[in-house]
Amino acid sequence: MMKMEEILKVFAPHRGDAIVISGRANRHWDKISTNKNRDLSLGDPAMGGHASFALGLALARPKNKVVLFDSDGDVQMSMGALATIAEQKPANLYHFVLDNECYATTGGQPVPNAGRVHYDKLALGAGYPEAHAFDNLETFSINVERILSKPGPVFVALKIKPEIINVPIGIAAASSEGANTSAPSRAPWAETPVTWSACMNRFVTRDCVSAMLPVKSVTLNQWCR
Repeated sequence: MMKMEEILKVFAPHRGDAIVISGRANRHWDKISTNKNRDLSLGDPAMGGHASFALGLALARPKNKVVLFDSDGDVQMSMGALATIAEQKPANLYHFVLDNECYATTGGQPVPNAGRVHYDKLALGAGYPEAHAFDNLETFSINVERILSKPGPVFVALKIKPEIINVPIGIAAASSEGANTSAPSRAPWAETPVTWSACMNRFVTRDCVSAMLPVKSVTLNQWCR
């Protein structure tokens, strides 16, 4: 696996005057980019919509190269966008997907079928003319210039290390009500995937769906019994 920041540093010299939609990579890209007037950061409120936004921008600005740094969670949330992009054939769109196998911004919960989804194959199946997958920085470094020199749409899946930046939503809510909770030091499912998944599913169905009832003050262990 690669680090997100290292990937962006490798990409930066080949950016040219492309419009870059940095998505969830913006916390790193904002420090690396030297052409901020051509940067667009949609952030978390646009979850699932990055690819559609990039398509619209690419179609509206056909003379400008558009580079999107998407995420696996976003792609899973709106897979129909892949087929739409393939159908529209924007020759100026370069679709990079940062695959960390989890929802890092909400606490590190695993995406469905984490670690087993081949996003490059999904893109090819949807009709992208070209798709690549990399899990090694050196190999990506060798190929990135060639990829960006080809007509789009091009899809590139990049396997990255998770950077979990928030406490899981359910735990944070319980903590705010006085429960004795704390942020996990690592992705909890790494050791107990079934238990963690069951815990999150139980939380969602039991408290969120039921008319948005207040979250009960319980610890993670209590939920996962």
